[in-house]
Amino acid sequence: MAYIPQILFIIALGIAAYLISRRVILIKKSIQLGKPLDRTDQPAKRLKNMLLVAFGQKKMWDKPVVGLMHFVVYAGFLLINIEVLEIIIDGIFGTHRIFAEPLGSFYTVVINFFEILALGVTLACVIFLIRRNVLKIGRLSPSKSKDMKGWPAMDANIILVFEIVLMMAFLTMNAADAILQERAVGHYADANAGPFVISQWFIPILDNFSSTLLVATERISWWFHILGIMAFALFVTYSKHLHIALAFPNTYFANLAPRGEIANMPAVTKEVKIMMELEQPGEEEEVGRFGAKDVEDLTWKSLMDAYSCTECGRCTSECPANQTGKELSPRKIMMSTRDRLEDIQKGWLANGYDHKDDKSLNGDYISEEELLACTTCNACVEACPIQISPLDIILELRRYNVMEESQAPQSWNMMFQNLETSMSPWKFSPDDRGKWADDINS
Repeated sequence: MAYIPQILFIIALGIAAYLISRRVILIKKSIQLGKPLDRTDQPAKRLKNMLLVAFGQKKMWDKPVVGLMHFVVYAGFLLINIEVLEIIIDGIFGTHRIFAEPLGSFYTVVINFFEILALGVTLACVIFLIRRNVLKIGRLSPSKSKDMKGWPAMDANIILVFEIVLMMAFLTMNAADAILQERAVGHYADANAGPFVISQWFIPILDNFSSTLLVATERISWWFHILGIMAFALFVTYSKHLHIALAFPNTYFANLAPRGEIANMPAVTKEVKIMMELEQPGEEEEVGRFGAKDVEDLTWKSLMDAYSCTECGRCTSECPANQTGKELSPRKIMMSTRDRLEDIQKGWLANGYDHKDDKSLNGDYISEEELLACTTCNACVEACPIQISPLDIILELRRYNVMEESQAPQSWNMMFQNLETSMSPWKFSPDDRGKWADDINS
């Protein structure tokens, strides 16, 4: 009977590990649908970029108050969960606060630091909830942004409430534990930890409990906290909060080329060079598809971008096309790409990995109107806190529409014709191109 809690804990840990690993494998397989792309150059520069942007939250500090609150939640998530290691060891071996004895008085310092962070995380999450649901900040509110209607808004609220509840369970557990230590009840007397700076606020409430009820409160809080963390870890793999993990590789593999440098298709570049006699024709290669019709035509990095998107809406709030009432929302481009990947996963789970449906990202998830509204100004790329590029996806989808389906506005077709005949977007002879400057020095 004494080993039943340990057995139950190991079973719960095993189930959580299995479900999370299965989900991670599925996401990895989805990202690998994308075309190859080499992003292994300049490793030192890439590492520096990751440390500054992902770890250091560099781009969050352009809005200092929000940046500070986000940093508290981020730091709290990373640091408070170090105590999960102690909980896991205690759960497996049936011990209680296993690190208290080897760390001595420093253990209390560590737990107090975690408690201060827990309070900071709780306050920040409450403010974020108020911003979303009471103040209704434009880019975050479903009443002001159609991108956030339904699941996206619910997802954000669930995560914020989840974090608050987990922090409360952590503090309640510590408060009950401190009282039980003071009363010298069972093994709690040997913990020798405390007093705790934040959870002591709960003590006046819990001090009226009997020792039996206190033990139950401490155990329920302990189990709720660790099972909640397992559930949280699984939920994150279905949530926009997957950026907690993917922000790091996403910034490491970010595009280091100057903003505005658009990648050409090698096959098209080769044909142009041959036409201009800059290169000799060789063995003909299979060109394949121009642009992207579906997710497998995008690069793996664009698909990682989709899973890394935080749905913060900074890209859309900076987009000039969106500001003028156009249909385009860069955030929605990323959300639609992830929705497409999730639908493909559902097909895999139901029918096997060879399953193909009759849908495509281009048309079924993202409309031509959205694609044509983009001015390629790179404002969305510049605004993103983790260097996601909606523009890469837009350009590939638009390239497919123009080059494969001949779907382009009449004004574009006129421009293309002028480029072909006059080697410029304007309809006049190349010999007359410099005439505008003839009278400048006269």
